[in-house]
Amino acid sequence: MRKDLAEKEQHGFTWIDLSSPDDPEFGAIAQTYELHKAWMKDALQADHLPKFEKQKQYSFVIIRHFDGEHASSQADTVKELTNKVAIFLGEDYIITLHYNGWTALDDIAEHAVKDGDCTAPLQVLIEIVRAALNSFEAPGMKLNHSIDLYEEQVFLKNRKGPMLKGLYYIKRKVDVIRHLLLLSKDVIERLDPPGRDDMHTRDLRDLYVKQQSLYDLLSENTNHLLAIYFNVSSQKTNETIRILTIFSVFFLPLTFIAGVYGMNFEFMPELRWVFGYPGVMLLMAAVTVIIYLWFKRNKWL
Repeated sequence: MRKDLAEKEQHGFTWIDLSSPDDPEFGAIAQTYELHKAWMKDALQADHLPKFEKQKQYSFVIIRHFDGEHASSQADTVKELTNKVAIFLGEDYIITLHYNGWTALDDIAEHAVKDGDCTAPLQVLIEIVRAALNSFEAPGMKLNHSIDLYEEQVFLKNRKGPMLKGLYYIKRKVDVIRHLLLLSKDVIERLDPPGRDDMHTRDLRDLYVKQQSLYDLLSENTNHLLAIYFNVSSQKTNETIRILTIFSVFFLPLTFIAGVYGMNFEFMPELRWVFGYPGVMLLMAAVTVIIYLWFKRNKWL
């Protein structure tokens, strides 16, 4: 579906937005603006990663934004977590192409373009990239909150299998978004107009650094939390083995004594001795007390 979000007669440039276009519709626009076939193919690939390409006549940009509406709790791939927007940028036109609806484009057209804040296609592109970067802030805060909850469970509650699975998905989401932000850096660095440093692009770089720092911190915290999880789990296992070992030390000599007297040899004095059974019980009790005192002396209990 085609929408004309800005017209050259009214705004000084043309903005054509294509949502899930069919081949004839996109082909007609590509022929009008002489779009490169290879870039047209890239624009139609739903899982293409961010990039910036430039020719004399126009530039081609791919940017990805977080898909908050359709991403499931277990989404952990680029295609599942984000949507792609392909952008063809000329001197007096900008063409955006995407497959899933993104309200940020309509907001930019309604406020920035119609209010006169964007008077050139490059400024529209800057606003689109800014909106894409801002889309990662809310999921970053949500992931940070989830990490805090898991951290509380690691230290204060029982550790279970679903918790490890949840940590895995958090780590995957953070790694995927970090990778996308890293690839988006080239797009942001090449947005400056030739020969000058623009104020809008400086703000955009500051926003990029903020988001990159947030996800770097999330990645570091997630890795530390996973390491702590395994260390605490290992410590818990060692504590269980320690308790079982203590029990085995107590019962091993008692089992030996019981085994000896369970052989029932005919010539065993204690068998016909009236105090034989109480004597063996007292021996077992004495061995237990000695082992206990030995453990306490060495501070093993």
